Amino acid sequence: MKDNTRLAHSGRRKAWSHGIVNTPVYRASTCTFDSFADLRRALDAPDSGLFYGRLGTPSQWSLREAICELEGGAGTWLYPSGMTAVAAVVLSFAGAGAHVLMTDGAYEPGRTLCSDLLPRFGIDATFYDPAAGAGALQPLFRDNTRLVLVESPSSMTLEVQDLPAIARLAHARGARVLADNTWATPLYCRALDLGADIVVHAATKYIGGHSDLVMGIASANAAAWPLLKETSVKLGLTAAPDDCWLALRGLRTLPGRLKQHEQGALELARWLAGHPEVAQVLHPAIADCPGHDVFCRDFRGSTGLFSVVLARGRYEDMGALLDDLELFQMGFSWGGFESLIMPYNAAQLRSERRWAAQGPLLRIHVGLEDPEDLIADLAAGLDRYRAGIG
Repeated sequence: MKDNTRLAHSGRRKAWSHGIVNTPVYRASTCTFDSFADLRRALDAPDSGLFYGRLGTPSQWSLREAICELEGGAGTWLYPSGMTAVAAVVLSFAGAGAHVLMTDGAYEPGRTLCSDLLPRFGIDATFYDPAAGAGALQPLFRDNTRLVLVESPSSMTLEVQDLPAIARLAHARGARVLADNTWATPLYCRALDLGADIVVHAATKYIGGHSDLVMGIASANAAAWPLLKETSVKLGLTAAPDDCWLALRGLRTLPGRLKQHEQGALELARWLAGHPEVAQVLHPAIADCPGHDVFCRDFRGSTGLFSVVLARGRYEDMGALLDDLELFQMGFSWGGFESLIMPYNAAQLRSERRWAAQGPLLRIHVGLEDPEDLIADLAAGLDRYRAGIG
């Protein structure tokens, strides 16, 4: 089946939904058994049906099955946030004394996990330049390197990494590869097919799609799935059934929403590329963006998130542009129906090496508004910015 068809029908077993189109919310902690024999069977095979709420109900099972089909994985687990999903993967495959490699372009929570928290558990982390190419990772591997964390494109600066090449290198050294695929979703990139062992998503973003959900998802190939599942269960990690219902509802409309996000973002990015106050547009689907060739090879489409580097000014000058915008709002996260804009200081975008830029960076998420209205809003903001800095 094509992805759109799969999205409409996956995770809708009648045994779970009883004929209701969208699997209902099953809230449960305790599940009871009709006989001692039933209890014994449940103890022998807790995955075979209802056992205890933490291990899942049809609300979780429906979403897990749908995501797993999309990803082409052996199994999927659900978490209370995207950050929890990343942490669960790291703790599954990197124990005390291990070393991990992480892209220096990753979103701040993932970077601080590696730099601040993992050392307390005896896990060492090295950050690598996401634009340097897979070959630059070779000397960074150690005998105890167990995991490589890839985020492609990067959250703020949108570097596209050569995932197949990184995976080949990592597997040759006995390491697993975790790919954060939140930007593309499994509709536009199948990270497991490209060599990743585990793929994570912040379902908070495009999968939820309405800025009213916080959830993480991890899917794994057959080799990695048993340990990921075991760790997640033993850590007591799960997602609430109400949130699973929201994510499953959002998943059904994902193809149509992504197309609109993509079209709006491309229109806005091309307009910004010609604006005198913009030095560079960082959108991997734009031909002169670094990594465009790898993007065309590995991705089937683009989404609504990209960045621009301003030609002049300082981070401290951003209020002139941002404060009176009518449609763009400042806010963390992205992937909802609303358009967002966030300023970043270029000096703070890397842990190991300063990211060079002419001026401040603006990360833009294009929502579902009309692109002409968004362009008018940004045009007015850039006019205020130009007047403010002289």
